[in-house]
Amino acid sequence: MSETAPAYDYVVDWPAIRPADADAIRAFWRAEGALNDEAQMSERLQQIVLHAVDADGRVAGVCTALPATPQPLGQPVYFWRCFVGARWRSTPLVMALLKRSCVLLEEYAAARDYPCIGILLELENARFRDKGRAASWWNPRFTYIGRSARGLDLRVHYFKGARLKPPA
Repeated sequence: MSETAPAYDYVVDWPAIRPADADAIRAFWRAEGALNDEAQMSERLQQIVLHAVDADGRVAGVCTALPATPQPLGQPVYFWRCFVGARWRSTPLVMALLKRSCVLLEEYAAARDYPCIGILLELENARFRDKGRAASWWNPRFTYIGRSARGLDLRVHYFKGARLKPPA
């Protein structure tokens, strides 16, 4: 007997989240032990790109993006984070959130003359990092660029049509 992949509804929250979705995500973070500090949750809610809801209406995963100009990259990118609830971690949800958010963020940036030229990942999840050992990923296209100060793999995806910004 084969098990089918779970179905999700993807809710776009970028650039502003709806109050009911914010409440559901706060409850999700608390239940999963991801975030409990109200100030930290309020700050992170402003960064949400999209979230996934399972067939039972439960929040299953959330991804965020924070504009940043990390060194030594020296270019504005969205620092992307994702949190998937424990019961959905063995599913391909993280990759689905990544692919969908890449499209959303690229469309957003292109319509605004590229305030950020791409997306930066810092791979904290050992399973995710260990499965993707190729220097370049194909879909979505991310390239290994080194290690962070925390010793974690860094990968960047540049938006089509984006140009490097002049040095500050």
